[in-house]
Amino acid sequence: MWDYTDKVKEHFLNPRNVGEIENADAVGEVGSLACGDALKLFIKLDDTKERIVDAKFQTFGCGSAIASSSALTEMIKGKTLDEALGVTNKEIADFLGGLPEEKMHCSVMGQEALEVAIAKYRGGPVPTHDHGHEHEQEGEIVCKCFGLTDGFLKKVISQNRLHTAEQVTHFTKAGGACGGCIPKIKELIAEVLGEQQKQESKKPERLTNLRKMQLIQEVLENEVRPLLWADGGDLELIDIAGNAVQIAFRKACAGCASSGYTSRFVEQKLRELVADDITVEEVQG
Repeated sequence: MWDYTDKVKEHFLNPRNVGEIENADAVGEVGSLACGDALKLFIKLDDTKERIVDAKFQTFGCGSAIASSSALTEMIKGKTLDEALGVTNKEIADFLGGLPEEKMHCSVMGQEALEVAIAKYRGGPVPTHDHGHEHEQEGEIVCKCFGLTDGFLKKVISQNRLHTAEQVTHFTKAGGACGGCIPKIKELIAEVLGEQQKQESKKPERLTNLRKMQLIQEVLENEVRPLLWADGGDLELIDIAGNAVQIAFRKACAGCASSGYTSRFVEQKLRELVADDITVEEVQG
């Protein structure tokens, strides 16, 4: 029998924000009834169309799924879209005082629904998490039973630092039905762990301010800007103050609705290759 926290029980027995929002600005659906879990998330924005003023959900699933959905809606109200995108499944679980590892996939489902809702609202590519909806496939299908791609599984493995196939099953359900994808899941784990070790080995243990500034410039020039150029975009380094990096997007990236995603990518890359505490801010310049 799983040991649930009092907060999980509270959000299951008295879930917040159940229902739907008429004329919602963004709606995200993940899962399917055939798989045993499904979640539909509704988001309402303020007049600026950037800050979430209301969020509601409808879900089909276990107590952990209901509690995780309830917690998510409480967590994202009042946040900007970019701030909401920064909410991780681990933070959802922590908000509830923790979830049994076997139920962590419920918190992942909430994070997925949020990503889908915001991506659809912004008109960008919709992340693919399952076969239940007609999304453009991203990557190769690994788990055919639940329609999970290698890209999605690698993301969950990396974000939650998973080390075993059993953990991946708990977090995503992959491998939990026929088990045929377990060998591939183990390969993905080894691949992600190898990438993490390689990235960590690139980080100098101690950095002077001058060296940190040099590394930031090198990463932007060699790792980030070439990717933006390929899509007709660019960025300019505006300022570095301690661990805060200010950038401005240029060309096709300037004013792009997906600039929030790009800023997060830049920040992640700098944290991987320079220092864990770097923050990136987009400015108009």
